[in-house]
Amino acid sequence: MPKETAKRDIGFAAGIVFILTVLFVPIPAIIIDLGLALSIALSILILMVALWIQKPLEFSAFPTVLLLVTMLRLSLNIATTRVILSHGDEGVTAAGHVIGGFSNFVMGGDFVIGLVVFAILITVNFMVITKGATRIAEVGARFTLDAIPGKQMAIDADLSAGLIDEKQAQIRRRELEEESAFFGSMDGASKFVRGDAIAGLIITAVNIFGGIIIGVTRHGMSAGDAADIFTKLSVGDGLVSQIPALIVSLAAGLLVSKGGMRGGTQTAVLGQLGNYPRALWVAAALLGVLAILPGLPALPFLSLAMIMAFVAYTVPKQRAEEERVVALREKEEAEKVKEAERVSVKESLRIVEIELVFGKQMSAHLLLQREELAQRVQKMRRRFAGRYGFVVPEIKLSDDLSIEPKSYEIKIHGTTVATQSLRLGELLIVLGEAAAPDVPHDLTKEPAFGLRAAWVSETFASEVRREGFEPVDTLSILLTHLSEVIRNNLAQLLSYKDMRTLLDRLEPEYKRLTDEIVPAHMSYSGLQAVMKLLLAERVSVRNLNLILEAIAEIAPHARRSEPIVEHVRMRMAQQICGDLLHNGQLGVLRLGNRWDLAFHQALKRDAKGDVVEFDIDPRLVEEFATEATRVIREKMDQGENFVLVAAPDARPYVRMMIERIFVNLPVLSHLEIARGVDIRALGSIS
Repeated sequence: MPKETAKRDIGFAAGIVFILTVLFVPIPAIIIDLGLALSIALSILILMVALWIQKPLEFSAFPTVLLLVTMLRLSLNIATTRVILSHGDEGVTAAGHVIGGFSNFVMGGDFVIGLVVFAILITVNFMVITKGATRIAEVGARFTLDAIPGKQMAIDADLSAGLIDEKQAQIRRRELEEESAFFGSMDGASKFVRGDAIAGLIITAVNIFGGIIIGVTRHGMSAGDAADIFTKLSVGDGLVSQIPALIVSLAAGLLVSKGGMRGGTQTAVLGQLGNYPRALWVAAALLGVLAILPGLPALPFLSLAMIMAFVAYTVPKQRAEEERVVALREKEEAEKVKEAERVSVKESLRIVEIELVFGKQMSAHLLLQREELAQRVQKMRRRFAGRYGFVVPEIKLSDDLSIEPKSYEIKIHGTTVATQSLRLGELLIVLGEAAAPDVPHDLTKEPAFGLRAAWVSETFASEVRREGFEPVDTLSILLTHLSEVIRNNLAQLLSYKDMRTLLDRLEPEYKRLTDEIVPAHMSYSGLQAVMKLLLAERVSVRNLNLILEAIAEIAPHARRSEPIVEHVRMRMAQQICGDLLHNGQLGVLRLGNRWDLAFHQALKRDAKGDVVEFDIDPRLVEEFATEATRVIREKMDQGENFVLVAAPDARPYVRMMIERIFVNLPVLSHLEIARGVDIRALGSIS
């Protein structure tokens, strides 16, 4: 233990011993004066601390302090009683000059006035402040103890959810223990104040009657003189003890009534009273009316009315200025944090989900169109959200001097998935199989779909329009390419966080359905895998309720994601076909009998009939790719919109081969064609 702490402990213990000694050992009047002055000083100190603390727990030692100051007052009461009864015949200063001063100042030399003032102080302390503080302490203790289990569970829940760490949990548990102990102690400590008031009344009565008897019988005083002297001394002693008791009672009431308020009492009370300028205006108007009523003094009411009106006028302006300063400070702090994050090493480790990187000349060319670019990107994200059922991540726009000046790159999770160079200041026209326009041009390929196209100068825009072509500007080319890249990478962009966000937005009934599926039959990661497989084939997950119902049906019977996805697709047939209709019809291209048989024979099954392997001759794969490319390309060149239809068990494997040739061609099974769909047969691959 440090030396200073040891000295402090010894001094504190000596003080307690002195208080106990006063109960039994006579002490001179000068020591009584010091003790009474100390009692008044301590009570004022306790009141100031109770006013300025931010929350009740900051004065958790209050019950102990209250016991000590109460014991100090009672010991001084006993000491003054001993002196009054022993030397009261010597006059009003027999028990010290503090009691004599109170006798002359408060009572004005008339003990009747002193008795009245003393009775009023006792009534205020005992019936008003102490009784109310006791009741508040009782209710606060009961409610605090009842709330402990719920608060403890809340701390454990926050710790389990990762909102707080173990150290923060320990701090909050310690605060909870201190809070329960504090309010429990305050419930008992309030009885000290109540008992002190009762003891003060009894001691004063004993001093008066005992002093009169002793004065008459022992000191030969007349009854009138004895009554005058001993009543003044007793009431002066009572006032000296009751004024500190009243102050401490007020401090106890302020402390227990503070409740959930934060900040000093003056800040909380005055701040909340001043938060309603209209109330101040009404109060000022009422005081103004009272000031002009006949028979009432105008000066006090008018002065208060002007003060309240001034406060009501200045408070909104002051509050607006404070809010402006706070907002400015928060903005500056946010900018500092953002700048610190930007230059920190950790920022370089953070991977952006989608990033559009411009070369030097491309960035300069789009400088004046950055606002339009940002708006169109936001519209694109909204379209994706409505079409595919989840919000794609924010798209970061940045510059990079290391890439070709007239090019741009599209990155997904930090990896470049597409790059393209554009001719700045020229327009692109998509040709397809049409002949090129009769203007100077350079043939190229359109970046989004790889279609045959041509670059033409902006000066020939009207000529190419007359020939039936629609020229496309640089910004539209870029955004179309970006949109198609995002569409091809939807599965990668659906993060675990996005999936949980979608589940959190479900209705309560479907949240219970999710709880039945997870973790009994599959994990949340498995659920995410199903949604990723759907998005990989551009199947929207916007109808999440139907997807969960379908998963709930098949999950008890299948563990792998692939068969679950096939079942979900069959249940979503109406949506899938509806999204693929063109002019109200669904164009269908079949595999043909030969390839149906070839794929069926390539499927190897286990004893339960589940497909475990796809074993096909590589020469058949090459032959199928050649024949499918020829037929599909022919239909596409004719401008047909269609889907490829295969057998249900072979559909995933047909899709696996077709997507390497035609990424955007949907592959459906026979079971995924919904009833009532108008089918237009385009032939078969055979």
